[in-house]
Amino acid sequence: MDTTLITVAVALVAVALSALMLSVRVVQQYERGVVFRLGRVQGGVRPPGLTFIAPIVDRLRKVNVQVITMSVPAQDGITEDNVSVRVDAVVYFRVVDAVKAIVNVQNYPFAVSQVAQTSLRSVIGRADLDALLSQRDRLNSELTAIIDGPTELPWGIKVERVELKDVALPEAMKRSMSRQAEAERERRARVITADGEFQASTKLAQAAATMAADPAALQLRLLQTVVEVAAEKNSTLVMPVPVELLRFFDRLGPGPGPDGTGTAHAPAETPRLDLRQAATPVIPAAPAPLLTEKPEPIS
Repeated sequence: MDTTLITVAVALVAVALSALMLSVRVVQQYERGVVFRLGRVQGGVRPPGLTFIAPIVDRLRKVNVQVITMSVPAQDGITEDNVSVRVDAVVYFRVVDAVKAIVNVQNYPFAVSQVAQTSLRSVIGRADLDALLSQRDRLNSELTAIIDGPTELPWGIKVERVELKDVALPEAMKRSMSRQAEAERERRARVITADGEFQASTKLAQAAATMAADPAALQLRLLQTVVEVAAEKNSTLVMPVPVELLRFFDRLGPGPGPDGTGTAHAPAETPRLDLRQAATPVIPAAPAPLLTEKPEPIS
C-alpha cells in the first residue's frame, strides 16, 4: 500500500512539474506576446517578462517590436520625362499593434515589401530625372506617407522612414550628363577668365594714367622689372631702351651732309602741298583749223 501511494505521489508531482513547464513562458523586452486559446485571442498583449498560459489549450505567439530594416529590390521604371531608370530603396518599419500584425495580415514583412515595391514604381512614374537625383528628401517623405497609409491602421505596422539607395541610369544618359557637366564647367572657366581680364585691364588703365602724370614713375617701374629679372641669376640681362630715346639720338647723331661732308641735321619737315589750293582748272585749247588749198582751174 505504501509503495502504491508513493508511486501515485511521484506521478502527480511529475504531472504538476510538466504542466508548470508548459504554462511558463518568458517574453523578451523587445517582444510582445499574443495568446490564442482554442483559436481565439485572449485579452490584451502580454508584456515582457514571465507570463503564464493554460497548458494544452493556450498558444503563445511572440511578435518582435524592434525596427526592421528591409531592402526593397531594384525596380525598373520610366520617369515623367521618359527616362528609363532602375531604383532601389530601404524601408524602416516596426510593429505597433501585435494583435493586428498577427491577425489581420499573413506574413507582414512580405506584405510591407510588396507595398513598398508598388509604391516605389508609382513614385518613379510621377517624378522626373532631376527630382530623382536632387530631391531625395521630398521623394523619401512621399514614399513614407504612401507606404504608411495602408499598413498602420489595418495592419498595426508603422513605417518610420524610406530611403532611396541608388538610381541607375542608362549609359547613353550618363554620357549626355557628363558632356553637359563638362560644358557647364568650361563655361564657368571662360566667364571667370574674362572677368579676370576685365579687372586686370581696369587696373592697368589706372596704372597707365598714374604713370602718365609722372614720367619718372615709368622709369622706376622699368628699373624694378630689371631687378626682378636679375634676381633669377641669369647670365644674360636684356635692357629695354625706350623708342623715344632712339629717336632723339637719331635726330642728333653725326652723319654725312648734303655735300658729303659735315654733320647732317634732322631734315626739315617738307611742307605739304594743299591740293585744293594748288589745283587750277585746265581749259583745253581749241583745235587749230585745217588749211586746205583750192586747186586752180586748168586753162
